[in-house]
Parts: sequence; structure tokens; C-alpha cells
Amino acid sequence: MAEGENEVRWDGLCSRDSTARETALENIRQTILRKTEYLRSVKETPFRPSDGLSNAVSSDGLNKLLAHLLMLSKRCPFKDVREKSEFILKSVQILQVGSEDAQMHALFADSFAALGRLDNITLVMVFHPQYLESFLKTQHYLLQMDGPLPLHYRHYIGIMAAARHQCSYLVNLHVNDFLHVGGDPKWLNGLENAPQKLQNLGELNKVLAHRPWLITKEHIEGLLKAEEHSWSLAELVHAVVLLTHYHSLASFTFGCGISPEIHCDGGHTFRPPSVSNYCICDITNGNHSVDEMQVNSAGNVSVSDSFFEVEALMEKMRQLQECRDEEEASQEEMASRFEIEKRESMFVFSSDDEEVTPARDVSRHFEDTSYGYKDFSRHGMHVPTFRVQDYCWEDHGYSLVNRLYPDVGQLIDEKFHIAYNLTYNTMAMHKDVDTSMLRRAIWNYIHCMFGIRYDDYDYGEINQLLDRSFKVYIKTVVCTPEKVTQRMYDSFWRQFKHSEKVHVNLLLIEARMQAELLYALRAITRYMT
Repeated sequence: MAEGENEVRWDGLCSRDSTARETALENIRQTILRKTEYLRSVKETPFRPSDGLSNAVSSDGLNKLLAHLLMLSKRCPFKDVREKSEFILKSVQILQVGSEDAQMHALFADSFAALGRLDNITLVMVFHPQYLESFLKTQHYLLQMDGPLPLHYRHYIGIMAAARHQCSYLVNLHVNDFLHVGGDPKWLNGLENAPQKLQNLGELNKVLAHRPWLITKEHIEGLLKAEEHSWSLAELVHAVVLLTHYHSLASFTFGCGISPEIHCDGGHTFRPPSVSNYCICDITNGNHSVDEMQVNSAGNVSVSDSFFEVEALMEKMRQLQECRDEEEASQEEMASRFEIEKRESMFVFSSDDEEVTPARDVSRHFEDTSYGYKDFSRHGMHVPTFRVQDYCWEDHGYSLVNRLYPDVGQLIDEKFHIAYNLTYNTMAMHKDVDTSMLRRAIWNYIHCMFGIRYDDYDYGEINQLLDRSFKVYIKTVVCTPEKVTQRMYDSFWRQFKHSEKVHVNLLLIEARMQAELLYALRAITRYMT
């Protein structure tokens, strides 16, 4: 059963005779069902001797057939071929959208209508439909609706931003989109082949992605006063929002272990590299409630240990709430706790932290490949404190974005609020839990890493609620997402479901995006005043 794609005769589908096409489609259906049944029988027969190589080849052959069929279901000009291809795909439960979930179906339809694809980011985010709806609406506006920047510039900026974190998944998506909207293929040979105006954006992209606290009004002035290569304020705000959007989306891509789509290079697998016991198909097949037990790096289920971790976390939350009710720390003590947490956060790194050398096909889209977060933190340099009371999103950033890029401030603000306030009042196996304390600790820890302080928050709570393995995961996803590993993903909150870990990632990316925006928009405000 190790036959390849060559056993199928695709040429029959090219016939103008509908009967010939019908016969060819039926032969393809029979071949796919035969392969599916074979692989299922191997999986379901525990004591059956099997040839691992043969099974792997069979699985790969099936995936290639399905990828070809998926392409036909979307692109074949013959309606009967499109419909039959889709029917065959559904018959083997690949990318099946259940009619029982009308909201999910509508979101998928909106995503496909806007992007011409149903990408794996959407399939993972659909764990949280309320957030996904806001995300898709915002991204659609940034990329396709009226705005200061031409369409091909928008996708190229997306490529530049994703490349800073070596996110080839996002880079490849937007390379295709860039070409689709008429972008010049020569620009894709390297940033030096793009217009000088875009090249000038490279420095802001670099600092914003890795050390946003270093952004000054001089960075802004250099872009706005570059003679014939100058940016307008409206264009720059559009660019800044795109850069922060794709820096954060790269974090989500690596944080959730998202793989390329089935028809793309490297996409012939349904198991994301950073997620265990988890199939991307499960999300759309209605398997939200399947047992999502985490396993440790040795592959053994740690039921008792992970159970007690949840109970301990619940108890800490209860104790902290009691302490809040009894006494309140002084402003001096709160400021001291912030500085301690900020300093400690600089040295939170994984034990297997290693340099990741960017591939040429990604690194050509940005300059200064050695520039990153790690260089800064390991030299013990000081991160200045950014007081939210002096400049915040709600009172300053929101209005500035809305004034220069109408409606976008509102869309981003809605997305921030949904991510921050999203809750199902559950924690692992517990229900009716107020998780606001935990969500705030995660959000504020990320901002603390970027030097952003809330005067009314007790940063001593962070060490109580977030253990080291969780901090390592947060720090890596937010600051160096290209270094996220499956072990990091598996090692935190081991009793929690995948949907809850995706929820964590939504908090991470929105807190990161807001932090970057605050520094960039404050610099723009200072330039304007």
C-alpha cells in the first residue's frame, strides 16, 4: 500500500466530456477511500506487525492526493469537479466544517471570502470565535480596505515584519498575496531591491520587533523627512500598525506550533510541531471536548503532578484575593516590586536557548540579522520605565491612530478588549472560576518585560501566579518566538486544554502588540508636539 500519487489518473478530469470526468472522479474517490481504510486499519490493530516506512509512505501519498484534491475543489473551472472534490474531502473528514456550528461556519466563510483561503491560523483561533471575528475584521481592514498605503506595500510590510522573527509561514503567505495584488517580483529578491522608502522602514521594523523602548522621535523624523522617500504621518501609522500586527502574529504562529497549509511546502502533516496529542482537523471536526491531556517531555502522562499544579494555582489565587481585601501595599512598595520583577524578567530564558540562524529565503527581507532581544538582556542593560499613567492606549494611542487612520483605532481597541476580558470561567477541570486575576498577571508581566508599569498593580502577584516554566514560555513567545519548542508548550499548565493554551497565546500577542504600539505612538506624538 505504498503507492504514490502516480497511481491516480488526473488527466481524465481535463476532458470536456462530463461522463469521462465523472468516471475519473469515481476512480480517484475509490483510491483515496482504499488508502484511508488501510491506514485506519493499521492504526486500529494494536498487535498487527507493521512496516513503519511503508506506513509513512502510504500516509504521505494520501496527503499528496488530498492536497491535489483540495486545490481542485477551489480552482478547477469545471463545477462538477469542484463539487465532487469537496465531497470526497468531506468523506474522509479533512477540513470538514460542521453545519451544527453556524457561527464557526460563518467565520470560515468570511475568512475564505476575504483571503481566498482558510489558513491554519484561522483554524486554531476558532477555539475562540468572539476573538477570531474581531481579528479577521481588523486584518481585513488593514490589508484590503481603503487606507493610506497601496495594497502591495501592505503585504510587503507584512513580509518584512514576519521575517524579523524568521516566520517563513507568514512570509510565504504574504509573498503570494504580494504577487497577487501586482507587486514587483524583483522586490522579493531582497530588501535592497525594494524602493528606498520601504528600505528606510527597516530600522523601525528592527527596533520595534526587538527593543521597542529604544524608539525615539528621531526615528520618526528620519522617516517623515526623507525628501522624495518621505512617509506621510498617515502612511507611517498604517505601517506601524501592520508591523506590530505581524510581529505579534509571528508570536502566535510559533507559540501554537502552526504548520503550513496542506497544499504548501512542508504542509503535508496535520500535527503542528509545537503541539502534542493534537490534530489541526479536530478543531473543525467538532472535537473541542476531546481529552486534551498534556504529556511531559518524556512522553508520560503526569496526571497527579499536573492535577496538584492546578489546585495549587487555585489556592494562590484565593489567598491573593484575601490579601487584597485585608491590606494594600504602599506606592513605594508597589514601585519597588515592579523594578524587581522587571529586572528578573530580563534573565528568564530556557536552558536550551540557542541561536537560530535565519534561512536566506527569510533573512533577505530584513537587515542586521544579528540584532535581537537576547543581546540586549544578557548585557544587563537598563530598560527604562514607561508609566501608563503618562501615556496609555485608551487616552492617547487610540485617538492618534483613529485620527490618522480612521476606524482602525476602534477595531484594534475592540480586539484588545476582547482578548483581555475573554473568559469562560474555567480552569482545567474547574468551572465557575473568576480568572481575571490570572489574566491580568499575564498581561502585566508581558508589559513589565517591556518596561511598562501600571501604578495601581501589585507586581508581587506575578511571582505567585506564574511559575518559571510558564514565564519561560511567555518570554520566548513574546520576545524570541522562533525559539519556541514543543517542550516549552508541554511544560506549562499541563492539566489545561489546548483551547486554554490558545487563549493564553491570544493574551500574549495582544499585550505584545499594545506594548509595541505604545512606544511607537508615543514617539510619533513627541514628534508632532
